[in-house]
Amino acid sequence: MKSLHPIPLFADNYAWLLTDAATGAVGVVDPADAGPVIEAVAAGPGRLDLILLTHHHADHVAGAEAVKARFGAAIVGASADRHRLPPLDRAVAEGDAVALGASRARVLATPGHTRGHIAFFFDDFSGEGPLLVAGDTLFSLGCGRLLEGTAEEMFASLAKLSALPGGTLLAAGHEYTAANGRFARTVEPENAALARRLEEVARLRAAGLPSLPVRLAEEFAANPFLRARDAASFARLRAAKDAFKG
Repeated sequence: MKSLHPIPLFADNYAWLLTDAATGAVGVVDPADAGPVIEAVAAGPGRLDLILLTHHHADHVAGAEAVKARFGAAIVGASADRHRLPPLDRAVAEGDAVALGASRARVLATPGHTRGHIAFFFDDFSGEGPLLVAGDTLFSLGCGRLLEGTAEEMFASLAKLSALPGGTLLAAGHEYTAANGRFARTVEPENAALARRLEEVARLRAAGLPSLPVRLAEEFAANPFLRARDAASFARLRAAKDAFKG
């Protein structure tokens, strides 16, 4: 997707730069570190219209106010978490629509990692197809830890994301794919789709490239957390991952 670019932050975070081709409008997702984000915007589109926040953790929001001060972008985040987010220009909730130029995102409530976590789903971003900006709810080959929510909440959130089209590109908040894959392989050692994904990830990372974005169809086939049968199975899987030392 030409209009989607990851901005590496810290050791393994990504902010995502979104450009609407029809209008030139530009957004950024989770600008945790202002310096690299400001540099990327200044060196590229030179403008920033929107800052989208998925959840309140500092490694996703700490740079938002400085980025806004530099470019004048509006900050959008969850109404449920507005008390612990940077000052919002717009507070949103499940089902709300957010426009970035001619592209429109639907807000999805995805509690589990945090109580007020949200994701943004574009059914056709910049004319290039569907895009899911998932923050720390869904990673490639994994999912977020249950830091505030319950297993039942996270299972329901992942089920909601699993209902999206398989052609959707997933933009997640961290480069955790290889580490997630080591655990996933212990869960489904005979999963051929998982083996193919791990080979692809190894090639990408060896070349210094991100493992993201990835199509949801690949995740449906390879991510054990999306393949859990029910909330109880998911809870056992999440507990096993939390204890995993590989």
